[in-house]
Amino acid sequence: MRPEQDTPMRMDRRQFLMLAAAALVTGCQTAREGGAGSTMAQGQRVVDAGPVSRYAADGVYDRFRDEGFFLVRQGDKLFALSSFCTHRKCKLTAEPDHSFYCHCHGSTFDPNGKVEDGPARRNLPALPSFTNAAGELFVRVPNL
Repeated sequence: MRPEQDTPMRMDRRQFLMLAAAALVTGCQTAREGGAGSTMAQGQRVVDAGPVSRYAADGVYDRFRDEGFFLVRQGDKLFALSSFCTHRKCKLTAEPDHSFYCHCHGSTFDPNGKVEDGPARRNLPALPSFTNAAGELFVRVPNL
């Protein structure tokens, strides 16, 4: 056996970061090619929410409620919030005033996802999203 085979391969910080970046780019490319429901990482999937221009007006877009998120437009900000209550994971309903309501136990959340009334104690998590060069919005959603 050669001596270099006896020692474990070591990776410096730079090599690790390069490998992690390559994995991320590969995962993003898979998501773009596979469309809705493509696997981004274990425990996550990426949902293609379509063109950003579809969400130009202020408000809550509940089209992806069953996929696990709401899209919220507030001025120049567009973000995704989980559509599941942080108390017991019941699906939330978007209200006309842009707040969110849980029919299971009565928790309410403001338009930014902050708890207003319990029993929920944790705010709704904002979900990571990104836009590709063609202006398509993608949201990373945890698998339940």
